[in-house]
Amino acid sequence: MVPDRIEREIVIDAPVDVVWAVVTEPGHMNGWLSDSVELDLRPGGEATFVWDGQGTVHGRVERVEPPYVFAFRWVPAHSIEVADGSLLLVEFTLMPEGERTRLKVIETGFAQLAGSDDERREHFDGHRRGWALELAHLVAYVAQGTQAGP
Repeated sequence: MVPDRIEREIVIDAPVDVVWAVVTEPGHMNGWLSDSVELDLRPGGEATFVWDGQGTVHGRVERVEPPYVFAFRWVPAHSIEVADGSLLLVEFTLMPEGERTRLKVIETGFAQLAGSDDERREHFDGHRRGWALELAHLVAYVAQGTQAGP
C-alpha cells in the first residue's frame, strides 16, 4: 500500500512574516522551490511551477490565511495525464517561535492517484525526496539574507 501523506517540519531562523513572503511570493519561490513560479495568491487562483529541463506543473490555490496557512493543489509529476481528483494537496503552516518560525509542510493524496501501486509509490518517493531538498534550499535561501525582497 502506498502512503498517502508526506509531512516535514523545520524551524527557520526568521520571523513568520519573512517566511510567509518566502513561501507565497513568486519572486522568492523562484529562489528555493522551482526555477520559475507564477501564482495568483487567492483561493481558486492558478499556480504554475517550472523546473528548467524537467517540465511544468500546474495547480490551483486552495487556502490563503496570512501569515499562517497557504495551501495549493498540483499535479503529482511533470508531464503526466491527471484524472479528476488526482491533484495532490500541499499545505504550509507557519507558527511563530519568538523570532524564528516553525514551518510544517504536509502533502497528501498519493493513495488516490491514478495508476499502479508502483507508479503511485514512485510519485510518493520522488516528492518525499523533493521536499527534503526544497526545504533545505528554503533554509539556505533565508539564511543568505534574501528577506529584503526578491
